[in-house]
Order: sequence, then structure tokens, then C-alpha cells
Amino acid sequence: MPRNTKQHFSTILASTVHDIKNSLGILQDRIHHIAASRQHNDPDFMQLEFEANRMNHSMMQLLALYKIDNDKFNLDIDEYPLQDILDEVQAQQAPLLKMNDIKLTVQCPDELMSFCDYTHISNALGTIFNNSQRYSLSQVALSADQHGDYVCLTIEDDGAGYPDELLSIDPTDHEQMDWVSGSTGLGLYFVATIASLHQNGDKQGYIRIDNQSRLGGARFRLFLP
Repeated sequence: MPRNTKQHFSTILASTVHDIKNSLGILQDRIHHIAASRQHNDPDFMQLEFEANRMNHSMMQLLALYKIDNDKFNLDIDEYPLQDILDEVQAQQAPLLKMNDIKLTVQCPDELMSFCDYTHISNALGTIFNNSQRYSLSQVALSADQHGDYVCLTIEDDGAGYPDELLSIDPTDHEQMDWVSGSTGLGLYFVATIASLHQNGDKQGYIRIDNQSRLGGARFRLFLP
């Protein structure tokens, strides 16, 4: 495919994703309105609302990746308490955690701060957290701490852990990612890309995944300089 044709197709795709995102926003509002008029905490509507939010986050990630690829993306960096970011992730996931009876523990020093893009970091972590609670048995842990010149945000679960094929690839290399099997590939690629854009001097953000969770399952770590 000629380069100009690829660029044209990429622009059309980005426009389509933007339209879908707008439609999802309307759908989310309607679901929330209908759910409010029905039985409190109706599990069917909780599931619908959660899935609509998840799709909306995927659309946001695709648009951000398009802008990054076309040099149209800028981070909105400011200083934030990491507890605020963890609270945002917890709020995003609360309905499904309650519905699936998943126990969540959160640990973060009150004074721990980070210079980062709040919206993209919290949404990216939310995607990883969604996969963790989806594959967990009964527990998920969310934590943050200082790690040398970096702050480290960690998500752990008590599930079966990451498969070997995912542990053996570089999540920043889109050619190694499996885009067919589910959202895990997009989530890891997106958060790795966003992390790498966070720079401080000669240091830049990065992610690590392994199966050394304190709960016995998968462990995801995001390092920000």
C-alpha cells in the first residue's frame, strides 16, 4: 500500500474511532440514567456500564497512539499525589470488584508524589487493573512506593499469572504483540508507550511484568522517573 494511501487510511480510522468514542459517551450516559431509575446496584446494568467504560478507554488509547504515531500528542505533566491516582483507578473498577466479590488492598505512602500525565496514567493503569481483577481468583493489590530515582506503581493478583509467551516479548514492540487474543496486548503496549514518554533528564519511564506477585499470580509494575 502506498505511503500516502496508508496515511489517508490512518486518518479515516482515527476519525472513525473518534465517532465511536462519542457514541460510547452517549451510551454511557443513557446506561447510567436508566440504571439510576432501576433497582440499586442492578448487576446487569453494572456490567453494561463497566463494559461501556472499558470500550471507551480502549478508544481513548487508540486515539492517543494515533496522535503519538503522527507527532500530534503532548503529555499534560503536573505533580500529583500517587494516592490520588490509585484512588481514581479504584473508583473506575469498584462496581465490578463488588459484583465479582474481589478483595482489593491499596498501599501508598501519603507523601509520595509524581510528575506525570494524570489522565493517561490512571486510564492505562485502569486497563491493566481490569485484566488483573478479571483473571484473579479473589484478591487484587494496588500499591505505590519509591524505587531509587523512580516511583513504582504495582498491580498484583492471585490468578494464574501471565502466560510465558507474554513474558517473553517486549511490550513496546508492536510487532511482537498479539492483537487478536484480547485487550491485554493493547493495554500493555499503550501503558509502555505512555511510560516511555515520561522523561526526567536521561531517565524515562518503563514497565515490567512477571509472576512474582505477593498474592501468587501476575505482577505489573510501572516505573516513572
